[in-house]
Amino acid sequence: MTDDAPHSADDPSGNADDRTDDPPLPETAIERAERLTRHLQNAVDDDERAAYRRERDALLGAHGYDARVRAGETGETLVLYPAEWTDEGTIRTDRIDDTGRAVERPLSGPGSGADWAEIDEHNRAIAARVRERHGEVHGETATAFAEFMSNHYAKPIERATPDEREEFRTEYFPRNAWPTDEQRERLAASVRLTVEAAEET
Repeated sequence: MTDDAPHSADDPSGNADDRTDDPPLPETAIERAERLTRHLQNAVDDDERAAYRRERDALLGAHGYDARVRAGETGETLVLYPAEWTDEGTIRTDRIDDTGRAVERPLSGPGSGADWAEIDEHNRAIAARVRERHGEVHGETATAFAEFMSNHYAKPIERATPDEREEFRTEYFPRNAWPTDEQRERLAASVRLTVEAAEET
């Protein structure tokens, strides 16, 4: 299922030179857009799909980005790109100043579709359990760990390998979780509590 609904840019003059130094689309926004796109594709009725699309459009619009899903031989890919690249829904190649500003995330393959939705729901339930048992600090980190495992590996938390846990602690968590000082201090304990909660299932 492709999602060809890009919006035309508000400023078709394309002030690319003024934006080339802009920071890239935040990883948290990319992950949220990917999550909403998967929900959109799995939605069972038009109203639900429209709600997910509106939320995704608002999220990306706040950063000056649009989205579409590209279908290819290897499956579907979510493409996020600056809105200024489009004109009445069509991407204008003459407006593309830096292809590095576009972001692509595969939507097909292992862990896609209904499988991914089930994994995401499972991991979120574990994070909620950690929050209920151990409080907000551990709960916030558990939520970040759940999102990491769902979006990056499409795996249940209890199947996280030692290398994946280390990647979360050293790379994903400090860059994308916006942790508080208390979260940083209690990171190892939070991951341990989250894995223990997951292994109970």
